Amino acid sequence: MIASMTGFAQEGGESGDIRWRWEIRSVNGRGLDLRLRLPTGLERLDTPLRAAASGVLARGSITANLTVERDEASGLTINRAALDRAIDAALSVRDRIPDATINADGLLALRGVAETAESGPLDDSHDAALIGGFERAVASLVQARRSEGARIAAVLNGIVDRVEQLTGEAETNPARSLEAIAGKIRQQLDQLIDAAPSLEPQRLHQEAAILATKADVREELDRLKAHIAAARELLEEGGQVGRKLDFLTQEFNREANTLCSKSNDASLTATGLALKAAIDQLREQVQNIE
Repeated sequence: MIASMTGFAQEGGESGDIRWRWEIRSVNGRGLDLRLRLPTGLERLDTPLRAAASGVLARGSITANLTVERDEASGLTINRAALDRAIDAALSVRDRIPDATINADGLLALRGVAETAESGPLDDSHDAALIGGFERAVASLVQARRSEGARIAAVLNGIVDRVEQLTGEAETNPARSLEAIAGKIRQQLDQLIDAAPSLEPQRLHQEAAILATKADVREELDRLKAHIAAARELLEEGGQVGRKLDFLTQEFNREANTLCSKSNDASLTATGLALKAAIDQLREQVQNIE
């Protein structure tokens, strides 16, 4: 099944005295780029979280944000070392400024003296719940990306149908008939003879062969057909085919460019330009595929 690289998922829950929520967003990326935004003190979860994500995701720029809230009843604690330092500093100030006053409210308001449980680091008793929640959020993200991928696959199949149709139109274009090519060559040879009457017959035959080769787009059409078959196989195969499809669109574009450059007729050129437009649409959609 084809998966998109864009999606969103969230998962929430409780563990002991905390409530937590994961939010994960995914957009296009050349490889797998996972950015974890974790509360202070939970950096230890980085490695197991990355392992969980890389096990099911191959490509995409992914941002995972974890928020944690604690119950207000978790209380207030005093950092006695910080309090002692604050008192020593206050006494030192009063030695120099006798009128200065020291009060408990002022000391407790200093950073680090009074700590709520919410501001302190979480112990590892919640790790399993947080990692499990992340794994479920990633599973939801995978499902969202697959749903989006199914929609993109339908669009891609439609564009490949359009490329196939235009390739058929180029193949049956009247300008590709032997008569049309011969007529165009005669016209160009007449122009050569008028411009250089002294040209030898052998040289004229060489020029005619060159013109005929330039007008032949058989190889380009055959390669376009092969690329169409390859694209259909990849879309049917599914999985992580984004890179292969991206390379294939480059090959499509190369053949369409050559067809336009070899064209000896405005109608064939118009078909070639329509091919290039369809291939460009194909390339844009492929950029979203994992």
